[in-house]
Amino acid sequence: QVQLVESGGGLVQPGGSLRLSCAASGFAFSSYAMSWYRQAPGKERELVAGITSDGGSTNFPDSVKGRFTISRDNRKNTVYLRMSSLKPEDTAVYYCYALVSQWGDLREYWGQGTQVTVSS
Repeated sequence: QVQLVESGGGLVQPGGSLRLSCAASGFAFSSYAMSWYRQAPGKERELVAGITSDGGSTNFPDSVKGRFTISRDNRKNTVYLRMSSLKPEDTAVYYCYALVSQWGDLREYWGQGTQVTVSS
């Protein structure tokens, strides 16, 4: 079955950096775009980064553009989110996301999430 397992979250000071990883299994990883979302307490889940299946194109909202980068290693079935110049408002649970075609349907898959806390 499809599994997405995030790791790399933690506590970091403002201005610091962190790299999240998402290990995928159970589907043809290299054929699918991947995304990272985040959800802060009391707020809706929001997209923070997306990457095409071959890694050739990425997209970011203005709130993280220039600070976050997304990359993938299709040999390792892993997608990464590199976050720098972190701000307290980046504090959230970060989720890996995939929309996978299975049995004629498109199915959404989420990881369990990893907490990122930006605080001094």
